Order: sequence, then C-alpha cells, then structure tokens
Amino acid sequence: MTMSVPERSSGSGGKEEESEDESEILEESPCGRWQKRKEQVSQGNVPGIESASLAMDTEEGVEVVWNEVQFSDKKVFKALEDKIKEMFENLMQVEHPNIVKFHKYWLDMRESGARVIFITEYMSSGSLKQFLKKTKKNHKTMNVKAWKRWCTQILSALSYLHSCDPPIIHGNLTCDTIFIQHNGLIKIGSVWHRLFVNAFPEAVHGQVRHHRDEQRNLHFFAPEYGLAEDDYAIDIFSFGICALEMAVLEIQANGDAVVPKEAITHAGQSLEDPLMREFIQSCVRHDAKKRPTAHDLLFHRVLFEVHSLKLLAAHCLINNQYLLPENCVEEKTKSFDPNAVMAEIQHTDRPGVQLRYSHVSPLELDKFLEDVKNGIYPLMNFAPPRPHPMPRALSLSQEHMETVKTPTPEPQETETRKVVQMHCNLESNEEGTKTHLTLFLKMEDKLHRQLSCDILPADSSKDLANELVHFAFISEEDCDMLAGFLEEALSDQLT
Repeated sequence: MTMSVPERSSGSGGKEEESEDESEILEESPCGRWQKRKEQVSQGNVPGIESASLAMDTEEGVEVVWNEVQFSDKKVFKALEDKIKEMFENLMQVEHPNIVKFHKYWLDMRESGARVIFITEYMSSGSLKQFLKKTKKNHKTMNVKAWKRWCTQILSALSYLHSCDPPIIHGNLTCDTIFIQHNGLIKIGSVWHRLFVNAFPEAVHGQVRHHRDEQRNLHFFAPEYGLAEDDYAIDIFSFGICALEMAVLEIQANGDAVVPKEAITHAGQSLEDPLMREFIQSCVRHDAKKRPTAHDLLFHRVLFEVHSLKLLAAHCLINNQYLLPENCVEEKTKSFDPNAVMAEIQHTDRPGVQLRYSHVSPLELDKFLEDVKNGIYPLMNFAPPRPHPMPRALSLSQEHMETVKTPTPEPQETETRKVVQMHCNLESNEEGTKTHLTLFLKMEDKLHRQLSCDILPADSSKDLANELVHFAFISEEDCDMLAGFLEEALSDQLT
C-alpha cells in the first residue's frame, strides 16, 4: 500500500477527508488488539471471503488483514462449528517464513447470522503478478539469481505444507496468491483456500465462489483438478506455471481471456537455459504421477545457487546468534589474514581447490547473513522428508465471545511453548548492591527471547521464574526448570 501525503493547498481537503474516512475504526476484536478499518484490501484471489479490510495490530503496531466469512444460516453454522474450530486451530499452527502468517481467529454469532473472523499478515508490497507486470513495463528481464531464490522459497513453503500431518494442499497457487516483500522475501498466501472449499462448500453466505471462474488464472490449474482427490501434484503443476511466468514475466495470451496450451508451450521453449526448461517441464507434465515432489525439486541442479556448506553454516550462526557477542562477525573478519586458506577441497585424481579469505567480501557476508535471517535462503531443502505433525496450540487462539467490550482488564494470555535452550549473563555493579541479569531463551517454535532486569540480593530464583510465568514469557511447566537454572547461575557467580 502506498500512502500519499495530502497537498497543502485549497484542494487538499477532499483527499484528507477521504484518508481520515478510510482510517476510521469500524470494529474491534473482543480482546481489543485488532482494529478493523474501512479500507478494503486485496490479498489475492481468496474465494469464500466476504470481505477483507485493513486493520491495525495495536500490540505490535503493524497493519494486518481482517478477513470475514459469513454464514446466513445459524443452524448450519452450529452444526459445522467444531469442524471450523479444528480447521482454524490447525491454520494457527502453520509456521514457515515463506507462508503468510495466520495470526488469530474468533467466531461471532449475531441475530442476522454468524461470522468467522480471522486475522492474517498484510503484504504491503503487493503480489508477484504485480511485480512481474512492473518489471515488464520497465523493459527489464528477469534476473536468474532472483528466479532461483523465488523458486526455492516457494518450494520450501510447499514442501512444508505437503509434509504436514495431515498434508495441506494449497490448491490455489497463482502469481496472484504469491507475495513479494521489498527485501526479496517471498510468501505464499491463501493457504486456507482448499480447507474452506472442503470444509463448508455450500454453507458460506453467498456460497464459495469457485476460483476457476477466474478465467485469467485457469492455466495455473492442473488438468485433473476437480476430477480427482486433492494431491500434492496439483500444487506442483501450479508452481510450474508460476516458475514459467517468473522466468518470462508474462505468458502471452494474445488478448484471450484464457491462456491457451500453445502459449504455455511457446513460453517454455523460449527459455534459453536447458536446465530451467527441463525443471519447468517436469512440473507441468500431463500425468500427475510423473510430476516430482516439492522436496525433490529443491534438489534440482538449476536451483543450487548457494553451496550447501555455506548455507548450513549461516543457519547455524543465525540460530545461535544470541550466544555470541554483538558484532562478532564484523570483528572476526577484521582479524583474518586475506591470504589465509579458509577451506580446501582435496581430490585424489586432480588438483585440489583452495578458498582464501580474500575471495569473500565482508559486506557480501553481512548481506548474505541478513538474507538468511529474513528467510530468503531456507534450509528446508537440506532436511530429509519427514511428516510435520501439527504442534499443540502455541497460545490461546479462540477469543472469548463478548457482545460489548468490557472496561475491565482482559486476562493475560498464557505461554504454552516450551523452552528448549537457556543461557544467561550476570553482571554485578561495583557496589555489589544489585546484579543485572540478561536471559536468553529459545522456544520450541525457534522464537528467540532476550529478557533483562536488575536483581536485588533479596530476590529469589523462584519468584523471578513465577514473574516470567505471570507475564507469559514462559509456560508454567518450565517454571521449576528455569528457577533451578537461575539458582545455579547465581550460585556460580558467588563462588
């Protein structure tokens, strides 16, 4: 979304009023955290959504999307309520850097009907389709490195979804439901589409509009779509068409509403790189059984832009960065001898290869680490294929029903994620009257928490741990473990 600054002239009144009108708060979530605005947003072709509005997350201070699904028949809604809750609880657990985040949901019963309201991440930079159109308009061609990074990120998300237990089939993957951020991070949205269609195809108010009615996107869907049971192969076909559009910027339809097969074939043949051509052709095979899996595609030669050892080392550094001093990478690179050997590959039948520190620019290294941290180089393709069971709820996801927001404080949400790693740093002041504690926690969903406070001699480890539970920084189950950890750390400091 682009924000325009109202002009300081006599004619600016209308624009200012319009802006104020769009930012008007229409509704609040029962807990008061999410505030719905008047401004409508489009976040891809998502059938079944009655409306999607811009909203504000008052806790994080960021914009989000407020989605609504309407039920005109309350009896049907009540009959499906348990199924709806189960579906949305599963969606709450989908956690991947290349998937649009599903934040929260709640149910709303009214006299006129019922609603399911859910909050999703707002992708302000727009869809991949919009980006490709702008690139073509500026008479530019697609950068091959960018294409590889995009394909890797999309496949990483698909591999994650397909390996969930039970598997999640996207079923609506197009360049309109893939979003790109300013830093190059790709996220796929509309993950809930097939779940909506399968869960309540006729119960939604106005019925779920079948996405294939969108003629311009028909070519993204596999020939067997709708004729057989959902399978990962339909997503692979859609991905292949997305990869082709990303490579050629646009598949020419010669003014037709539907992109013909001939245009797809011609676009594929226009690719100069034979590996890229073979990669895409394997995805769009007519026989679904012959299409590769997302995990297999991640190992295709055309996508290997970064050496696996470099990527593994970067992820290891990022995951344990809270254990390292600040700016440690920058300080370490300054001390290296440019001519020193960094790595060496030895061969028995031919000369070996030596890599020296002078071959790597510190600036390039910083940029690469930042990209890894942002999720642009996922590690999913180096992990063995395994089922991802949906974890238990990470936090209270079902908001309590309230007709009127109460003025009394809302109960504090509790933390249910387990702590998997702990580390702390203790520094006493010169007088010895207090100790500054810095606590580093790594949660089971890979969230890193850094907490700090001053401890007085009278403070007990148990009280500190109870306080962390009270403010939902740790779960009650971890209270005794953390208290013991702090007790041991404080004892070691005294000895």
